[in-house]
Amino acid sequence: MRDGVLTEATNDYAGPILPGFRETAWIQKSPYFHRAAKHGVRAYDLYNHMLMPGLYTDPVEEYWHLVNHVTLWDVGVERQVEIDGPDGFEFMQMLTPRDMEKCAVRECKYVLLTTPDGGIINDPVLLRLGEDHFWLSLSDWDVLFWCKGVAVNAGLDVIVREPDVSPLQLQGPKSKDVMVDLFGEDILDLEYYHLTETQLDGIPLVITRTGWSAERGYELYLRDARLGEKLWDVVMGAGAKYDIRPVAPSEIRRIEAGILNYSSDIMLDNNPYEVGLGWTVDEDKRSDYLGKAALARMKKEGIKRKLVGVEVEGAPLGAWIPDYWDVHADGRKVGHVTSLTYSPRLEKNIGYALLGIDHAKIGTGLRVSTSKGTRAATVVKKPFVDPKKDIPKS
Repeated sequence: MRDGVLTEATNDYAGPILPGFRETAWIQKSPYFHRAAKHGVRAYDLYNHMLMPGLYTDPVEEYWHLVNHVTLWDVGVERQVEIDGPDGFEFMQMLTPRDMEKCAVRECKYVLLTTPDGGIINDPVLLRLGEDHFWLSLSDWDVLFWCKGVAVNAGLDVIVREPDVSPLQLQGPKSKDVMVDLFGEDILDLEYYHLTETQLDGIPLVITRTGWSAERGYELYLRDARLGEKLWDVVMGAGAKYDIRPVAPSEIRRIEAGILNYSSDIMLDNNPYEVGLGWTVDEDKRSDYLGKAALARMKKEGIKRKLVGVEVEGAPLGAWIPDYWDVHADGRKVGHVTSLTYSPRLEKNIGYALLGIDHAKIGTGLRVSTSKGTRAATVVKKPFVDPKKDIPKS
């Protein structure tokens, strides 16, 4: 979820320095913006035309608090596309290679939205609230306009809109303790990648067992922006005895977990197979969808490049990279780094690189042109930590 960073901070991790921004009415802010600011946000990301907290203290400090305690994330930038109406199910089937026949009401799915030529528009988490009622919880892209454009010529009775919904993420091993204090023991029955609809002190919510951290976590989808500060205060109050802290989405933890970021690891010109997401293409799906023929052809012909895990040798290179560094092998450029971080747990620089298929085999030696000089690197397996996702499923 991290891309460009706007900041007044000057530490080694903060990236490009800007003098700040004007707080104007036309810069859309989440319902939690002012509460997060009071907790000392030092940097913001631009995400879905909004400002998202990108750093409070230090990325390594925030990482360890996430791993050991409980953290609250202002992710109101995760805008929703709502699909509803009599033909909502049929329209959703058109948008994704995943088969909605395999998604029950009150279940969530990680999905790709594909173009007619097999490219990737976005990789949202889908929430199925009813037989014909869906939310797409977005990564950074103008998906609302894409869906509205598809709907124009679909010939279906469907409503496509952006609802008044703003998520908060509660992430970390003690998140379940906070949730029990807020909602009671029954909340522990909510399964991984499932949802429930409820209220908290009169605040209407959809709650999911999802998150961008690969830790135990929940997302609280607020359904009335006017109640954002009330929700923030209630959650922070319940979390006080568990040492809750607001933090930014952790680049370190998501890379350790093998989570991809749209607009860096996944781009419009990628296809699911080359970024390791072929499992999201249900090849037995009977109904047609955008890109079905193209993806079948790609699967048959094979890929020419591949997103791989890499380890880069040497001293720590920071929490995130300022550019997509070139990767070389055999005296020539063979790809580029898409994301990289220093993992304090593994004590290694780890990340992803998009490489030509001839250099994508595990164990292949590479050279990466970093901002701190050329470094040796190796193609390795990913995810780097907890490959079976036992932690978030616990």
